[in-house]
Amino acid sequence: MSFTYKYKAIDAAGRIRKNSIAAENLLDLEQRLSGMGMELINYRQKRTGLFSFKARGINRRDLINFTFQMQQLTKSGVSILEGLDDLKQSVPDSRMKEVLSGIIDEIQGGKTFSGALSEFPEIFDSVYIALVKVGEESGRIAEVMFDMAETLKWHDELISHTKKIMIYPMIVTVVITAVVSYLMIALVPELIPFIEDMGGEIPIHTRALIATSWFLGNFWYLVFGTPVVLFFILHEAARRKPGVRLLIDRIKLKLYIFGPIILKTNLARFSNYFAMMYSSGLTVLDGLKISELLMGNAVLTESIKDIREKISEGGEISESFATVDIYPPLVIRMLKVGEKTGALDEALLNISYFYNREVKESVDKMEAAMSPVLTIILGGIMMWIMSAVLGPIYDSLTKIQL
Repeated sequence: MSFTYKYKAIDAAGRIRKNSIAAENLLDLEQRLSGMGMELINYRQKRTGLFSFKARGINRRDLINFTFQMQQLTKSGVSILEGLDDLKQSVPDSRMKEVLSGIIDEIQGGKTFSGALSEFPEIFDSVYIALVKVGEESGRIAEVMFDMAETLKWHDELISHTKKIMIYPMIVTVVITAVVSYLMIALVPELIPFIEDMGGEIPIHTRALIATSWFLGNFWYLVFGTPVVLFFILHEAARRKPGVRLLIDRIKLKLYIFGPIILKTNLARFSNYFAMMYSSGLTVLDGLKISELLMGNAVLTESIKDIREKISEGGEISESFATVDIYPPLVIRMLKVGEKTGALDEALLNISYFYNREVKESVDKMEAAMSPVLTIILGGIMMWIMSAVLGPIYDSLTKIQL
């Protein structure tokens, strides 16, 4: 079992280094630091408890670069250990250097490459480790690493594209919220006494504005705090109770616009990884078992479990998927073609390509639609405030003229 240690060490140049690293015990800690060219001065084991944080990982780009570099080195005939050592010498002092030193130590201690990777679960997930193991056993480690690098690159591009598209709507939403909050909390209360002193009947939309302004001014902490508190409560409930997680994820899939995007994103990721696992030599059942971890939705995870049970009982892949009643007809049709032709991996890649394109097009359309919608919302709120404030003034001036 690994623990996280905060250490103070001195490197070959005489510089003091402070950082954190995972190690099994003090001896393992000293060996790891020695492998990084440092000598331990003092250390402290990090506390682990209810409020402890996960071990630090590395970003996706570093993982992609590591996978690509290992593929190139193994393809060139360089041994795993030599390749890792070359990579360690080339990377600057960082978390990645610590990880490479740890992997080298594990391999020198008698573990396989996949076994060494499994000591860093915060970086290498179950799919990554399982595929590396398949590559080791089949002698196709270079091919497997290349497929993984391409898949990780595709996943990173999809996430980056989605984040980039959502930046503008998020900024507009924040601006709208800030403007409306300022008007309701700071400006409208200053105008209310003037409107009330003018006498006459106050229109209903003006009374609604006054009530809204009063509520925001007195209970702003509830308005802005309740969504945050509710989010954390639901998040914690979903983490602790599978039934709550299942209910929330089922609601997510039924959300207008966002539900289909969530489904398509999961289908694209599942089919891409499953094709890679199948072509690497994993059986369908093993591939499905690992795929359960890929789904970012509990409903889809449960569906994969049901499908795996049906296939283990002798059912065909396409028929098992059809019985779940979640997956679109295109998926069933492509799986049926893949079974008949014996090219299941190609059929899965076609599914991945189709839904990857669908997700990007859907997100692009959503961005194009959200900008005018948000503008209309802001304009509508401004018209409401202006008419609620200026309406009574105009009515009073008209009566004065008469």
